[in-house]
This record gives sequence, C-alpha cells and structure tokens, in this order.
Amino acid sequence: MKISNYDEVGIYPLDPEVQEELLNVQNECAFVWGTKDHWPVGVMMSYVWRNGSFWLTATSQRKRVAAIRRDPRCSVIVSGVGTPIGPARTATAKGRCILHDDEETKAWLYPAIAKAIMGGDGELTDMFAKMLDSERRLIFEVVPEKWITYDATKMMKDSIESWTAAHEEG
Repeated sequence: MKISNYDEVGIYPLDPEVQEELLNVQNECAFVWGTKDHWPVGVMMSYVWRNGSFWLTATSQRKRVAAIRRDPRCSVIVSGVGTPIGPARTATAKGRCILHDDEETKAWLYPAIAKAIMGGDGELTDMFAKMLDSERRLIFEVVPEKWITYDATKMMKDSIESWTAAHEEG
C-alpha cells in the first residue's frame, strides 16, 4: 500500500494470530485504572493470558484495588519488547476488571504466574508460587471489551515500498 505520511497508523493492526501469540509469549503489561479524581495511572504488572482474559495479582492494600472496586474500567497494554514478536508490535485492551479471591482460581493462577515470571518449572518457581499465596492477595481478571493494536512492521513494509517507488519515479 502506498503511503505518504504517518498520520493514520490505525490501518496497521496486529493480525489476530500475531496478537494471540504476543499475549501468550509476553508476561508483563501496563495495568491502567482511574483515580478518584479521574486521573489515569498505571503500573507494570506480570500477567497470564488465559481463556480470553488477562489474569494478574496484587494485595488488597494497593490503591488500584480500591480504584477497581469503585470503577472496574481499566486497560492493559502489552508490548512485544523482549519477546520474539519484536518491539514494534503492541496490543491495548480496554476492559473491566473482576476481583477474585476464591481458592480454585488461586490454585491455578499462582503457579501459572510464577512459571511466567521465573521462566519455567522448578523448585524456585514452586517457592515463588507459595509466596504469592498470602492472606491479602487478590486476583484481577481483566475481560477485554475493545482492542487497539498496532503492527509497525506492516507500516515499515509499506514505507519501504513507497520510498522505493518515489526514488524510481525520480
């Protein structure tokens, strides 16, 4: 596709299979919520992508927990930096957060988060999962409602084609 500027990059979304791969290979995201006075704020958090939701965890005294209880709207931003997907690809999900504290969810999530952070199975991963299982810990399930994705590799391909065509035309 011939392009002449970068004013509209929304024409370069991630392909669905690339988006799914990104969400599965990355383990860190920016979790963003709104404060009482409506300011957006966010932190980097580890996550697991499973069954179409982001799964994260934090303890109940964190400010984000009170904010989510007040207003469950949030967003999650995932970058391909540090993954085989590459740094030029991102996915942002606007969604709502559901807080969980049931044993069944904790039983699968803590080992999954520990494995994602520690890079595999083993004694240290098991110890990390056990440390997560604390009295005040909650689980965040972010259910995406809208996606905003971007694939700069597509834009670069079109840019090179456009630059080459312009050069050949003189």
